[in-house]
Amino acid sequence: MAPPLLSWVHPALDGGAAGRPHCPPRMKAAPVCVAVAALVGAAGCASYDGRGLVPGHSSAAEVEARMGPPAERLALAGGETVWFYPRNPYGLQTFAVRLSPEGVVREIDQRLTIENVRRLTAGRSTAKDVREILGPPWRVSRLPRQQREVWHYRMDNGLQVEHDLFVQFSDDGVVRKVLLLRDPKYDQGAPGWN
Repeated sequence: MAPPLLSWVHPALDGGAAGRPHCPPRMKAAPVCVAVAALVGAAGCASYDGRGLVPGHSSAAEVEARMGPPAERLALAGGETVWFYPRNPYGLQTFAVRLSPEGVVREIDQRLTIENVRRLTAGRSTAKDVREILGPPWRVSRLPRQQREVWHYRMDNGLQVEHDLFVQFSDDGVVRKVLLLRDPKYDQGAPGWN
């Protein structure tokens, strides 16, 4: 059986080198270890929230280099584009980068906020409005008896308490209901409740 290409070393076993990738002795010079170490190092350079980008100066190419490819690109009126970087279901944010027609960053913001949820109005807001305000949902489901599509987002309430946001649409694409429900893990008697 071949030894693993990469293993994790406990500090007691490697004189304090905890957390460093370790290659088996006979593979010390193997290019595989070098490639893995380079990938691990490069992954640490990614910025999920756009930190380091400067509105008015940074370019679309810099956004993609720093944040990676967007999950969705949405064209707006006037030639602007919004790139969405959702972190659902485990992260509770969706970052949006608004770019000018020339490809220069105009704004970077976190879209899953209580203020943005308050902008949604049942009977008036549309799926297009919700997509522009919140970005792509984490999950889409259907309520066949009510003939509604449901977009599901995970977010916090501004006080670091996790919530599930459900936006229901009728078949004409109009918002019919907006539900913001606290994650049941915070309920008394739930597993992990203290």
